[in-house]
Amino acid sequence: MNSLSSATVGDSIAQLVLILEKTISPDHNELTQAQAYLEQAAVSNFPEYIRSLSELLAHAGHSPVARMASGLQLKNLLTSKDPTVKTQYKSRWLALSDNIRNYVKKNVLGALGTETTRPSSAAQCVAYIAVIELTQGQWQEVIQVLVTNLTGTNEASPNVELLREASLEAIGYICADIEPEILQTQSNHILTAIVHGMKRDETSNRVRLAATNALLNSLEFTKNNFENETERHYIMQVVCEATQVTDTQVQVAALQCLVKIMSLYYQHMEFYMDQALFAITMEAMKSDVEEVALQGIEFWSNVCDEEVDLAIEASEAIELGRPPLRTSRFYAKGALQYLVPLLIETLTKQELHDDDDDWNPCKAAGVCLMLFANCCENDIIPYVVPFVQGNIKSENWRYRDAAVMSFGCIMEGPEATSMKPLAETALPTLIDLMKDENVVVRDTTAWALGRICEVVSDAALTQSHLRPLLEALVIALQAEPRVAANACWALSSLAEAAYEQAAETRHEDSKEPDTYCLSSFFRPIVEKLLATTDRVDGNQANLRPAAYEALMEMIKNSPRDCYETVQHTTLVVLERLRAVLLIESHQNPGDRSQFNELQSSLCATLQSVLRKVTSLDAPKISDAVMEALLQMLSGPGGKSGGVQEDALMAISTLTEVMGEGFLKYMDSFRPYLVVALQNTSEHTVCSAAVGVSGDICRALGVKSLPYCDDIMTHLLQNLGDQNVQREVKPQILSVLGDVALAVGPGFRKYLEIVMQILMQASQAQVDRNDYEMLDYLCELREGVLEAYTGIIQGLRGDTQGTSGIPSGPVTVELAQIEPQLPYIFQFICEIGKDSDRNDGNIAACAGLIGDLIVGYGTRILPLVDNEIIAELLTQGRRSKTSKTKLLAIWATKELRKLKNQNTVAADKV
Repeated sequence: MNSLSSATVGDSIAQLVLILEKTISPDHNELTQAQAYLEQAAVSNFPEYIRSLSELLAHAGHSPVARMASGLQLKNLLTSKDPTVKTQYKSRWLALSDNIRNYVKKNVLGALGTETTRPSSAAQCVAYIAVIELTQGQWQEVIQVLVTNLTGTNEASPNVELLREASLEAIGYICADIEPEILQTQSNHILTAIVHGMKRDETSNRVRLAATNALLNSLEFTKNNFENETERHYIMQVVCEATQVTDTQVQVAALQCLVKIMSLYYQHMEFYMDQALFAITMEAMKSDVEEVALQGIEFWSNVCDEEVDLAIEASEAIELGRPPLRTSRFYAKGALQYLVPLLIETLTKQELHDDDDDWNPCKAAGVCLMLFANCCENDIIPYVVPFVQGNIKSENWRYRDAAVMSFGCIMEGPEATSMKPLAETALPTLIDLMKDENVVVRDTTAWALGRICEVVSDAALTQSHLRPLLEALVIALQAEPRVAANACWALSSLAEAAYEQAAETRHEDSKEPDTYCLSSFFRPIVEKLLATTDRVDGNQANLRPAAYEALMEMIKNSPRDCYETVQHTTLVVLERLRAVLLIESHQNPGDRSQFNELQSSLCATLQSVLRKVTSLDAPKISDAVMEALLQMLSGPGGKSGGVQEDALMAISTLTEVMGEGFLKYMDSFRPYLVVALQNTSEHTVCSAAVGVSGDICRALGVKSLPYCDDIMTHLLQNLGDQNVQREVKPQILSVLGDVALAVGPGFRKYLEIVMQILMQASQAQVDRNDYEMLDYLCELREGVLEAYTGIIQGLRGDTQGTSGIPSGPVTVELAQIEPQLPYIFQFICEIGKDSDRNDGNIAACAGLIGDLIVGYGTRILPLVDNEIIAELLTQGRRSKTSKTKLLAIWATKELRKLKNQNTVAADKV
């Protein structure tokens, strides 16, 4: 055993046992050698290897460590968190001979109940094999075997408790990892077995826990059972009884079931809320056991979430003139008077040195109180404000903190007109509390001030409150990191609110405000934020990113009289980026992530200041900016996807600012753009590169033509590459339109292949029950429509008018795609008939229809004059989105002009 590398798969089980036992060795070399051997065994003879692992797992005579390790190795050969790898493992398993698969299945089933370690490794192996095979219509008997293990075993037989526990674990794992419809026909058998293990007369808490966890994983399967009143009563009785057992793990699992049941089956819960759920969850919230209290609070958080959704559905139903499909029972409003005092009491149990990553009842209570405020709106105010008024100056810091936290939690939800006077009254006290001796109170106060600045900013922007508030927040930038980070957030919200207030009074929408209420404070705040980004403890409490975020918001929301400070900040940020790049190459690999994060923050800030720089000043700094960004891409940090993405996004902003002036950087930038377009393994980088490609074409116009071959080659390759994340592909299609619009007739050489690709993309179909895939379909269609629009405008030789509506003479180039017009209109009509289309689809259709009418005139009247397109444009004109409405009105007018022209021509004939 000194040389594991010489071992082969054909070696004895005894040798495999020794190697598996070394997978938990404290000796790193032994561990590495053992893992290498096992990986090689899987590659060199997979069937024999998986067969041997199953034998070892099934044999009770081997050591518990070896059996557990064999089960773990076997499970890891069946599944993976990576979807691509998981699919490969599934295919590999299904490619095994029936003899091998049946032998392994027999062994893993036989191992259930024979292990002394928990959780059962055999249960996991059974489950992952079942998930693979059941989806293929195979191994249908496995569920019946597991159910029989639970309901048909001899209570006096040895290991019966272990067998029932492991079988329930297997059922739970299967239900957690398989699509509900696959087990629909067996759901009654599964539920019967689970409930059997949860019953009050079950003597084993381990079995009861496994059964309750299995129910938690199988609740999506039980829709039909919950529709049946008798079956529903029985399930709810068993779950409610399980919440009352003394075993904490079972109690918590049962409460988790109630939380999930409330989300899945809200409409059936009225009877149980009155009879049991309110009392059970209220008692849970009072529990001294954190895990129990957390589930009680989570239950009511879910109720609030559900009822907020129901309120939105009801509002939408009124707009559409129909009754809502589901109605709210207003459980949250009914429970306010009982639960809000409990939540506030929980807020008083905070610890001085809470770990930010630890989720505890105090934090959960704060979130739940915010959800109650969103759900119940003004109704919550009388249950919170008296506590705030009575305790905000308490001698006990926990009560001061709870008062401030409670007040911050109810900022959003109630009407702003109700909260503004309360906030105005509270602000002087809150500002004073920024000097509190207790860091927790100061931290919560900074957060609450941020909530006021974000939600009821009018209260903070009053002349009497603004100066003392800003002074308190700027001083807080030097406080503990947790306090300073919240102060940064408050300043971000304040800057945005101040800018919006000033923007409302400006005379021209296209211009920035001349000044705003923060102008006299702007430079010192920016300087303090810059200093905060340099704090040595900036890596704590997310302070450094928070300070950069606040700096970006200050710059983004700055009026014209602060431009000098913006210019100065640009130079500071640029100098810092240079300094970071200069020392980056001398850093240890362990420091790399911190440097990458710093580069990302500086890049994002650079984008903010570049957007504010005037077209006259941009060329003065563009060389230095581009030099730094190219250095980022070429340096050690450029190998990081995050750094690449941030640099590309900053370059994208520079193209917008520079316009045609960006041309001088293209030869230097082209190699990096190509590398990023080829980086299909990191989709955010690839997406950023696609975006930059479009920005370059828009900025350079026809001058981008010499670079289009590179851009088009990689865009088209990525469209056909299965490894490219699907979210990137609609963006690529849209950029094809940008390229066509930029180079005009120069796009002819790409036209044939692009039109083929657009036809293929327009025919895509998805699972209509999958909302994510439906969203993707809408994005894909929008990308196709935008590509068609760009091509037509480009071939027509468009210039953009001031209104954004295409105008310009018709060109003979359009004749090349005239044969495609019937298909394009067929595609538009298909979208028009699709009830799942979104507003973006309607806007893109309207724009394309208008362009086609302008481009082809009366020749396309037979294609465009139909009820589907008329209804589509009607929907567009009724849209609440101004872009959609504008495009639909324009397209309608063009269609009307076309019909009139045709009528006049017919009359002349």
